[in-house]
Amino acid sequence: MRSGAKLRAVPVTAAVVFLITGCGSGDVAGTPPAGGTLTVAVTSDPQCLDPQQAGSSDAITVTRQFVDSLTDHDPDTGKLSGWLATSWEVDPQVTSFTFHLREDATFSDGTPVDAQAVKDNLDGLIKLGARAVQASTYLSGYRETVVVDPHTVRVEFTKPNAQFLEATSTTSLGLVAESSLAQPAADRCAKGIVGSGPFVLDQYTRNQQVVQRRRTGYAWSPARMANRGAAYLDRLVFKIVPEASVRVGLLESGQADAVLGVGPQDTDRVKRAGLVLSSRPNPGLVYGINANRSRPLVADGSVPRAIQRAIDRRQVVETILSPDYHAATSVLSSPTPGYVDLSGNLSADAAAATAILTAAGWVPGPDGVRVRAGQRLSLVVRYYTPDSGLAGSSLELIQQQLRKIGVDVVLKPTPITQAIQTFKDGDYDLIWGNASAADPDILRNYFTVQGLNVVRLTAGPLQDALYAQAVEGDPGRRAQQVALAQKLLVEEGYAIPVYEPTTVVGLSAKVHGVRFDAASRLQFVDVRRS
Repeated sequence: MRSGAKLRAVPVTAAVVFLITGCGSGDVAGTPPAGGTLTVAVTSDPQCLDPQQAGSSDAITVTRQFVDSLTDHDPDTGKLSGWLATSWEVDPQVTSFTFHLREDATFSDGTPVDAQAVKDNLDGLIKLGARAVQASTYLSGYRETVVVDPHTVRVEFTKPNAQFLEATSTTSLGLVAESSLAQPAADRCAKGIVGSGPFVLDQYTRNQQVVQRRRTGYAWSPARMANRGAAYLDRLVFKIVPEASVRVGLLESGQADAVLGVGPQDTDRVKRAGLVLSSRPNPGLVYGINANRSRPLVADGSVPRAIQRAIDRRQVVETILSPDYHAATSVLSSPTPGYVDLSGNLSADAAAATAILTAAGWVPGPDGVRVRAGQRLSLVVRYYTPDSGLAGSSLELIQQQLRKIGVDVVLKPTPITQAIQTFKDGDYDLIWGNASAADPDILRNYFTVQGLNVVRLTAGPLQDALYAQAVEGDPGRRAQQVALAQKLLVEEGYAIPVYEPTTVVGLSAKVHGVRFDAASRLQFVDVRRS
């Protein structure tokens, strides 16, 4: 394949792209001047300023401005196009990927983005290992990177890697300079990296703000960007503001120009203030509950299957959320390539849930909580904060729904900075989570031994299907394996989908040109302030 044509391993469901303007409905009269500072209120401290190690959505949004990728995923068409690479070829076995690089791109320290830099980055990601949470799964089966000539590089795998080309568009595989690769991983997180992106780090004050400044001479944005040169803004300031209402207050008062994570409780407030509200559904894993099958209360699957039927997703959306959100109909959200509609398995049916528990020997106890062999059916659910309070509010309603069938739920909030480690530790019966990604291989990242393995399965049909789709070069056959994985996750109660993730952003009417990328995160090279 040449010139950005993409080998799709599953059929594409094209997502809608939004160019957010100040009035939300097109170009403003005249062209706003370049320069100035844009202040963005985000929900959490990024913790790590290295995109290759970043885990949270806020961290990825912040670090995306530092780095470019080999390819760019156009959220409007669902196709890949060139970025640091102008074209590429993929062998029929999906084991060899040859990239032809543009010759003018440089890192902000002046060193070239050449074939050797690509090789050093991919080799370095392998050395990072588990620290590169996402990238380590993207590079499954990595053999080596060969420098063919100064601007041609070939990436080889020991087995088919169907999702690697898509992965080259992600921030996790964004390229950093040799000066950053030489630094210890912890220093890269704390002090930031040197990338080839339109902004460079100016200052990072933990739990307060990240300040970035425009990079002079930048001239290689993706083709879908209106601005192919240096960013219009002089500075970007990301303020860390965990409280959703406080973020909106900053927007109302003019102390912030944009806010991420506008909660359903604040959407009307934003509209009444004459501010711009824009949303985009996120591809990837929906928000939901995952069952740790290594724990005795959920090990035989009867309890997770009962919970699957007991949760009233429509009630959660209508009570806790807003019209921007939709009840989940699979473990993958509907904009994700390879998504299949499993809504028939996800309708609320308390009678069916009760029957499952009774058949498994769980009988009502004196306080209404079911018991079996003298053990109460009380489950610990871990969830991370903050996320506009949606996780806590949703789980409190689900807690009430499950109590009606005799299941006691104990909610344990976890700081978002500890979310990945909590998944790895496995100290939970159930855990709340989601992950944005534009390829269904995110399922493998979450549910296999090679990834987070949040449900603690080591073998079986689910693992087989997820590994099979990762090495399947035929689009139709890969789609079948992705569909089978979703079906197993839902029918067996490994994953309990609740609602589709949605990015909701509030903007000042003076802000023009903010763009969503394919994973519904923001890019700022086109932004001007009027």
